[in-house]
Formats: sequence, C-alpha cells, structure tokens
Amino acid sequence: MIPTDTSSRAARVGAALAGTAGVLVLAGCGTADAAGGTSAGDASYADGTYEASGSYATPESVETIDVTVELTDGVISAVEVVGDPTRPESERYQERFIGGISDEVVGKSLDEISVSRVAGSSLTSGGFNEAIEQIKADARQ
Repeated sequence: MIPTDTSSRAARVGAALAGTAGVLVLAGCGTADAAGGTSAGDASYADGTYEASGSYATPESVETIDVTVELTDGVISAVEVVGDPTRPESERYQERFIGGISDEVVGKSLDEISVSRVAGSSLTSGGFNEAIEQIKADARQ
C-alpha cells in the first residue's frame, strides 16, 4: 500500500524531480566533434569490465544495486546486477529487475542504454541508469 500522507508524496515528487533534472543536465553533455559541435552518441569506450553502484528511493527506503558491465567495441556483451535490498518488497522488485535486465541491454551500445521499466520494476531502473552513467565516465577513452 502506498502512503497517502502529503509529506511522503512531496518527498517522492522531490526525489523524482531531482533525478529528472540530473538526466536533463547529463543530456547536454557530449564530446566535441571535428566540426566543433558535440555528439554524446559518438563516445569511444575502452573494452573491459566496469563496475558501479547506483541508488534509488522507494516510498519506504533508499536502495542500492551494484552493476557490472562487460564492454566490447562500445557494446554491452554481459551485465550483472547485484542487489542489497533493505525491504521485502524491494527484494521482490530487484529480483524481477535482475532477471530481466540482460534481455534489455546485452547487445546494445552503451550510449543507447537508459531503461525505465524492466520486468515490472520501475524504481530499480533509476539506480541502474545512475550506475551506467558512472560506467560511461569510467570507460570513456
């Protein structure tokens, strides 16, 4: 059951707006091309294994996941997500997310990755996307 008190709702809305603002700021980032413009989709990434953590807020808690990605030619060739849920409901959603994330991202360019809902889990996606942004920064050549 989702709490209906206005302070919890305001906190959730505030967290969602802050996350959205961060995504919009990142959307403006890119690398300079030969003509002097920017192109976020043309980043060059070093092959290898990268790890990062991401967090996300639920109505009851803040949860964290660890993401490991294997990159080959800028394409995700393997992904592993490990959760550390603090609540039983978070555990269920993280398990669903972990069970479905490989189908969503393996074989895709790192620059294409931004998940919103995986196997019915939408909040876990926020932590995953946060970790992917860190992995992009770490892998950038």
